[in-house]
Amino acid sequence: MKQKLLGTVLVCLMAVAVCSPMSAQQAGAQSTEDKTPPSYDMKAQAILDLQQLQQRFVQLAEATPQEKFSYRPAEGVRSTAEVFLHVAGANYGIMGMMGVTPPSGFDGKTFDKSGADKAKIIAELNKGFEHSIKAIQAMSNADFAKLLPKLGPQANEGDVVYILVTHAHEHLGQSIAYARVNGIEPPWTAAARKKAAQPKSQPED
Repeated sequence: MKQKLLGTVLVCLMAVAVCSPMSAQQAGAQSTEDKTPPSYDMKAQAILDLQQLQQRFVQLAEATPQEKFSYRPAEGVRSTAEVFLHVAGANYGIMGMMGVTPPSGFDGKTFDKSGADKAKIIAELNKGFEHSIKAIQAMSNADFAKLLPKLGPQANEGDVVYILVTHAHEHLGQSIAYARVNGIEPPWTAAARKKAAQPKSQPED
């Protein structure tokens, strides 16, 4: 049984080696010839995503009446205000995983519960996103490959940026659901709907 299992593993490994676009030997040869650091294209896309996320969170917060900031779908679930503050604070907490210093006085344990004032929350959303975007703008593409052993054997700074972006997208969906339940149409959706409803201009003869 052990011999059969070993044989199966060896066959699988040989298949991977044959199907791979570059063998380990070729990769090693290439690495000795090319000493330049690997190229990553996450930086520009991450900044673009975060800028769009900032815009949409702020637009949604602006479209939400003050009294709806206290809405929560069930006991023990974050309110609208707490979701927005959670997202703003994540720009400090998640970036802190790769050593980016948060603002003085920031406390991730209490930030979500720091109030429900609409103007303050919008300001915090802007400050949070500007903090993380500025930190990523200061990175080089090579920085995305810097290892962070404390997060895992192969974890790197690019993983932290990826976590930040996906986390914000997750809570944007949550915030949209909260808004819809309260009869609030996301402004960008309303704009697209109005544009689609406009009559198309006729081509000139």
